[in-house]
Amino acid sequence: MKIDILSSQGGVSGLSGAPRRQTVRDLRLPGLPVHAPPPGNDSWGKARMMSNITNYLQYLKINAMTANDRIEEEIMSENDLIIFLERLAQAVAPAPILVGDEIPESSLHDWSAEVGGRPLALVAPPDTERVASVLRLCHEVGVPVVPQGGRSGLAGGAVASEGAVLLSLAAMNRIEEIDTASGLMVVEAGCVLQTLQEAAVAHGRSFQLDLGARGSAQIGGNIATNAGGNRVIRYGMARDLVLGLEVVLADGTVLSMLNRMPKNNAALDLKHLFIGSEGTLGVVTRAVLRLHPGVGGANAALVALAGFDQAAGLLAHAQKSLSGRVTAFELMWADYYRAVLAETGRRPPLAQGHPLYALIEMQGANPDHDRDDFQSMLESAFEEGLVIDAALAMSGREVEDFWSLRDGVAEILSRWATTINFDVSVPLARIGDCVGTIRAALAARFPDLQFIFFGHAGDSNIHLVAGPIEQVDPTGHGIEAIVYDIIRDFGGSVSAEHGIGLHKKPWLSYSRTAEELDLLRRMKAMLDPKGILNPGKVI
Repeated sequence: MKIDILSSQGGVSGLSGAPRRQTVRDLRLPGLPVHAPPPGNDSWGKARMMSNITNYLQYLKINAMTANDRIEEEIMSENDLIIFLERLAQAVAPAPILVGDEIPESSLHDWSAEVGGRPLALVAPPDTERVASVLRLCHEVGVPVVPQGGRSGLAGGAVASEGAVLLSLAAMNRIEEIDTASGLMVVEAGCVLQTLQEAAVAHGRSFQLDLGARGSAQIGGNIATNAGGNRVIRYGMARDLVLGLEVVLADGTVLSMLNRMPKNNAALDLKHLFIGSEGTLGVVTRAVLRLHPGVGGANAALVALAGFDQAAGLLAHAQKSLSGRVTAFELMWADYYRAVLAETGRRPPLAQGHPLYALIEMQGANPDHDRDDFQSMLESAFEEGLVIDAALAMSGREVEDFWSLRDGVAEILSRWATTINFDVSVPLARIGDCVGTIRAALAARFPDLQFIFFGHAGDSNIHLVAGPIEQVDPTGHGIEAIVYDIIRDFGGSVSAEHGIGLHKKPWLSYSRTAEELDLLRRMKAMLDPKGILNPGKVI
C-alpha cells in the first residue's frame, strides 16, 4: 500500500497538525474489521478494534525492518489511523467499510491483467451525499480514491491503487424514473447495463448501449469509459446516449447537470468533460439516458466476402438500401471464423475458407414487415458481386445463433490463455490494409504466434487477440510495439472503446498530440489539484 505516514509529533494532514510526508510501499494489510457506527454510538467499537490496529501497525513495522527500502521514516500513528477510519465510517454510515484483507480479492482488479496496489479500504456509499462526504474527507487528508463500477473493463482503469480508498458505486443501483413521453430514464451510476435494458423494454422503449459484459457492467463505468459496443453504427457511443449527468468532484463538490433536453446550448456542456475521463476528473453518480423506440426483433444475415473492399462496399450498399437502418456490421476474418468454430464446436452456418465474414443486422419494431427490404438488399448485393454466399436468419433464435459466433471470443480467450488483446480503430477505408500489415508484421517477428482479427468494423473498430504468448513474447511488449506502431502509421487510435487505464497509458501519445496531453494535464490539475482521483491512470 502507499499511505501518508507521520512522525509521532505529527498527524495525517487535516486531522492532527502539519505532517511530514512519508510512504510505506508494497505491504500487505492484515484484516481490520471496521464497521459503521451503530445509531447513537459514536465509539463504533473503538476499544474492540484497538488490539487489531496495534497488530496492524506492528505488522507494518516488522515488514519495514526486513525491507528498509520500503519505508522512509515511521509508521502512521495508531491514533491517526483510528481517526481517519472513524471519519470514513461516519461518512458512509450506515453502510459498512472494509479494510485490509476484508476487501474481496475481486475488488482489487478488473478484467484486465493489470496488477495494482493494495488498497486501504473499500466503501460503497448508497447515495450521492455520502459519495461527496467520502471525497471531501479524502481530499482533505490527501488519500487517493479509485472509483469502481462493475470492473468489467479491459484496460486496468478500475485496478486498485496503493493505499487508496476503493469507492464502489454498486449500492447506487436505483432506476429513479422512466419518462416515455420524453424518451429518457434517470438512473444511478451503479445500475447494471442489462437491468437498464430490460427496464426500458418493459416500458416499450430500448436503451441501445450494448456490449458483451452487459450482465455485470455498470452504467457509471460505461459512461466513465465512453463505452461503445455492438450498435454504435446506428446509435453512437455512450456519449451519444447521455443527456445529463450528476458528478462529484475530488473536493466533494456536486455538479448537478441532469439535463433532460436534446437541445440545450446554454454555454459549454460540461458533462462531456467527464464522459470518457475514466474517473480521473470526477465520479459519475447519476445520469439521464436517452431512450429509443422499442424493438420487436431483427433481421440478420451472415455473409461470406472476398475481401475488405467488398465488405466496405456491402456496408455502403446496405446503408443506402435500408435508409441507414443497419444496427450492426460485424466482421470476422477467416482466422477468427475458423478459431471460433473449433473452440466452441458450433455448426458453421457458412463453409469455411472464405477470406472474410460479416454479420449484418437491422433491428425494427416489426421484423417480419422489414424482411422483404432486408432480403432485397442482399439480393442486389449478390447481383453487384459484393457477396459470395449468405445465410439468412429466419427466426429470433437464428439471429441469436449468428451472434453467438461473434460473441464466442470468450471461449477462444479461455483456451488460448495467456493472450494479449487489442481494441483499436483506424479510418474505415484503411482497415483492410491495416489488418494485412499487422498480420504480416506479426507473422514475420513471431512465426509461432496465433492471432485472430474481428470487430465492429462498421464503426472503424478492430479487435485483435494474440496468444498463447508465454513461449513467444511473455510480456507482450514486442507484440504491442508492432501493433501500435502500425496503428499510428495508419492514423488510428490505440483505444477504440475500452479506454486507456493503466494498460494503454504508455501508448497514449501515439493517438494524442503533445498539446492535447498538456491540456489534459492542466484540466486534471484544475479539477483534482491534489491528484487523488484514480491516480496513475490515463495520464
